[in-house]
Amino acid sequence: MVIAISVREIVSFALSSGSIDTRYVSHSRAMQGTVIHKKIQEENLKLIKGYSKEVYLTMDFDFDKFTLKVEGRADGVIEDGGVIVEEIKSTNTNLVYIDENFNELHWAQAKFYAYILCEQKNLKNITVRLIYYCLLNDETKTFEKKYTKDELKEYIDFIIKQFKDIADYNIEWKDRRNGSIDEAGFPFKEYRKGQRELSVAVYNTVREKEKIFIKAPTGIGKTISTIFPVVKALGQDKIDRIFYLTSKTITRTVAEEAFKILRKNKMNIKTITLTAKEKICFKDEPKCNPDDCIYAKDYYDKLKGSLYHILKDNDEFSRTTIEEIAEKYKICPFELSLEIAKWCDAVICDYNYIFDPTAALKYIFEECTDRISILIDEAHNLVPRAREMYSAEIRKSDIYKVKKLMTGKAPKLSGILGKINSIMVSYRRELEDDQIVQKIITSVPKDLSKMLKSFIKEGDEFIAKNQGVEGIDEVMNLYFEINGFLNTLAEVDDCYINYVDTSDRDVIIKLFCIDPSTRIKYKMNAAKSCVLFSATMTPMDYYISLLGGDENSYRMFLKSPFDSSNLGISAVPLSTKYKDRENTIGDIVEIIHDTVSLKKGNYIAFFPSYKYMENAYKLFLEKYDDINVEIQNNDMNEKQREEFLSKFEDKEKNILAFCVMGGIFSEGIDLRGDSLIGTIITGVGLPQVCFEREIIKDYYNNFNGQGYDYSYTYPGMNKVLQSVGRVIRTETDRGIAVLIDDRFFTNKYKMMMPREWENMNFVRDKKELKKKVEEFWKKN
Repeated sequence: MVIAISVREIVSFALSSGSIDTRYVSHSRAMQGTVIHKKIQEENLKLIKGYSKEVYLTMDFDFDKFTLKVEGRADGVIEDGGVIVEEIKSTNTNLVYIDENFNELHWAQAKFYAYILCEQKNLKNITVRLIYYCLLNDETKTFEKKYTKDELKEYIDFIIKQFKDIADYNIEWKDRRNGSIDEAGFPFKEYRKGQRELSVAVYNTVREKEKIFIKAPTGIGKTISTIFPVVKALGQDKIDRIFYLTSKTITRTVAEEAFKILRKNKMNIKTITLTAKEKICFKDEPKCNPDDCIYAKDYYDKLKGSLYHILKDNDEFSRTTIEEIAEKYKICPFELSLEIAKWCDAVICDYNYIFDPTAALKYIFEECTDRISILIDEAHNLVPRAREMYSAEIRKSDIYKVKKLMTGKAPKLSGILGKINSIMVSYRRELEDDQIVQKIITSVPKDLSKMLKSFIKEGDEFIAKNQGVEGIDEVMNLYFEINGFLNTLAEVDDCYINYVDTSDRDVIIKLFCIDPSTRIKYKMNAAKSCVLFSATMTPMDYYISLLGGDENSYRMFLKSPFDSSNLGISAVPLSTKYKDRENTIGDIVEIIHDTVSLKKGNYIAFFPSYKYMENAYKLFLEKYDDINVEIQNNDMNEKQREEFLSKFEDKEKNILAFCVMGGIFSEGIDLRGDSLIGTIITGVGLPQVCFEREIIKDYYNNFNGQGYDYSYTYPGMNKVLQSVGRVIRTETDRGIAVLIDDRFFTNKYKMMMPREWENMNFVRDKKELKKKVEEFWKKN
């Protein structure tokens, strides 16, 4: 059996020691480092004879029970007479403070690559070159060491030895895992309608190293139907690891339950659910250093002594399990979860762990990715999330706040921030003169970019020398914000629009990623296979174009397993356009009241905005007092959300809840049976008109002539589909949905309606609506 591991991982495992100390380390630096690598490599290609960049190297180490396959990419290899292995490291540390012994891990990676080359090319000696690039002043510092093959072999043997014990256990585990997966069948007696077809399609996608986009309606059991075939592929050694990505806690829980079902079905499989650092940290706020946190102190040493036992004793690493283990060994729960993820068969996590350029799992994903399969649940949510991930902004208010804090404490830092503040003030004056509040700019001015870099340089020294002083947290937050902005600025291309916004008594300069598709595609193409699925992936071409697919991407449309007659769905032709709302809100409130009065039970009335919802709610209370009414608040915390949903479980209380489409209660909640028997949806869900929406519209008008649909129509209809989808959750559910808007009667919207709405009633007025709803309840 083969265990594949990257050079970076095995070196880090063998040589890391001491404590976690991130007082002054930004994850965004990795992105910045990537840009610098490319820059140096391109220069070397032009200047150095025999230079090759990103040289893939791999070597097998044979043991009794397994073969260890170590692989990675050397930054550069020079073959011109002798052979030189080049390793590039970017840093914010002044190069004056860096000598050849600055970090043993940096040498270790290069030495591993050097040893592989010695073996492959039968070299007796080789040179290792380590280049440090200072991000603050674009200066470089180079060190070189010559090694014999025997010296490198002794060094590499030591590293391999540190890894072997846990590798032996990993092989034993994989043998047991694969045997159990091979023997186990589908965990239920029979497939639901559509489940077998879905499972076969997913398995073939993994086997053929492709990506597939799937519209899978509620009730098919898409979670188990996508996980089961990928686990089967795992057991056949077609892949090494599964990533199950989702943006919501409830779908994360459903994935955990699916893996539990497989374990009950005698499948041995290790899984972990990753929780954000801010949520899982034992401290009130994460301060990852040995002075402020006992869980950071001596972390690497404590981990080495406990990791084998942790993996041996557990198969399911939920948040609770991770917290218990971390408390037992007094180690950081977040860092522990990242380490355990390397040894698990399946990782359940948020989208950002794969797609965000600053994600914590980037180092796993960038190496050995051709053995990874990615399952993306509720994939329609990845579009807005990706836009956020790849965009960046700076705010004048943040600049000015830190400037005031540093006045008198750090004159140079305060002076730089003063200049940045002045540049942003000049933007505000310019927009005031033009009598506008937002403006697209072709590029970020060079003087601003220069000052931002100066802040990073000066902030670097200030943070390093002033830990614990008043205002240091604010300086660090701004440091990371500006660093991220500069990193994104280096990557800006035709998929971006830069703009200035002064609408909220602030000055914001934003690098807005309109089209994230190329960046999503880059990540997905690195994996062996990707499965993207959602109950509301409509229109399919829209989502394929934004999520990195193309005309050759596999696509699949599944029918709902539920009888379409279980849902009584009707559309009423009333205008909900902004200009007509005052005139029609009375009729809408009356429709809501009359509909919920026809049968006792719980209902949700969805609206496209908080203001519209609140106006309807107030009018409803003025006119009616015979129904228990609740309303969604704008800033509910997790406890308040749970309390809100718990009211639907009280069958004695008939609840009418006023909620917002696209909000926390229109997606990802699972109210089965009598917990919810109807929804009334007002409007077509169009996002509110704003500057960014107009930018998206203009961009896609130029790109494909579908700007309005890409910016407004399709995202809005997705909210409608999600809201209707709250009603029928199981094959025994019965319920009604009422769509209030005359636009639902147009061909454009009819074309977007799913097949399970085949019994849609397009009624003339509220009188006919009442008749249709009454008829439905008489039959059900």
